Amino acid sequence: MSNLISPGKLIGIIGGGEIARMMALSAKKMGYHIGVMDPEKDCPAAQIADWQIIAQYDDQEALMDFAMKCDVVTYEYDNIDADAIIRMKKTVPVPQGADLLSIIQDRLLEKAYLEASNINLAPYVTIVTVEDIKWAINEIGFPCVLKTISERHNGKDRCVLQSEEDIFKAAFLLKRGTCVLEAWIPFERELSVTVARNQANQIVVFPVAENIHRNAISLESIVPARIDHYVEEEIERIARTVAENLEVIGILGIGMFITSSGTLYVNEIIPRPHHTGNYSIEACSLSQYDAHIRAICGWPLPEIELLSPAVMATMLAEQDEAIKVQIQLKPNWNFHYYGKEKATKGQRIGHITVLTKDIEKTLATIADTGIWK
Repeated sequence: MSNLISPGKLIGIIGGGEIARMMALSAKKMGYHIGVMDPEKDCPAAQIADWQIIAQYDDQEALMDFAMKCDVVTYEYDNIDADAIIRMKKTVPVPQGADLLSIIQDRLLEKAYLEASNINLAPYVTIVTVEDIKWAINEIGFPCVLKTISERHNGKDRCVLQSEEDIFKAAFLLKRGTCVLEAWIPFERELSVTVARNQANQIVVFPVAENIHRNAISLESIVPARIDHYVEEEIERIARTVAENLEVIGILGIGMFITSSGTLYVNEIIPRPHHTGNYSIEACSLSQYDAHIRAICGWPLPEIELLSPAVMATMLAEQDEAIKVQIQLKPNWNFHYYGKEKATKGQRIGHITVLTKDIEKTLATIADTGIWK
């Protein structure tokens, strides 16, 4: 039996954004108290939490103070220094651990891990100088993508190269350190899968989502993804392999591409619940947040059932007024607001989930609002 952290204990969450808010809502439902550490006062998760430590994520004193107050710690913010987690683990359990963070904070290490698990990746080359780019392009060809190895999730960590002229345009990324040049995969669909594992090595996989992105923001997710059954089985195999090999405790998201010939390429690993899994709140027998809290607190994990096909759409700050009109018109839509009072253009303020028997019809209804162009 794994160590149970019983209801009534205190879960600390590092990071206070919408993912942390939804973790906190799940934990509250399961009887836990919540503390949040985030630099922003009254951030989305702090609105749900019992208390907040307002501090930067690299404030060692604040992290130790936070550790002392909690029975278990989880993180939403995945750029926290892995060494800080190692130090915290001497005081409090941090089931997600530091190893996973070290791996996903270094794209080269992440790729090495995936390759060792026989998982298909886009061809890539390590880049240190502009000369390396020129040499690598002979091997990889255009188009290709130059990415920093450490910064991610901000859209400013990459540059697409279409031709020779773009080489110098992309060179600014090298000022941030070593980069990786990846072949551009002409994908047909972007897919993601969410997998949970607990300390007893129970692994459960959520249904595969098909994601539509615009300007590096996930616009819509369609579940189940419009893919063949054998592709689904392969994605489930990948999810289980990655969760086991990385010894995940909690939720892990895996982003991937599929080409028209049915080849899968893993693109990234997200070491926590991820917005593409938010459909699970209504559409599944257990949400990704409930699964995460169960896993880090030593509860068993049930098999996940898809209760209904669903379409999820992201709500951005600039769509707020138009979406409020839809509240009056769409009684069967589920509206989730993240409590971001000061959101600016392009920022996520919430999501909607529509349970449906007819995905295509629902996509058309969403398109007809004119909000998600």
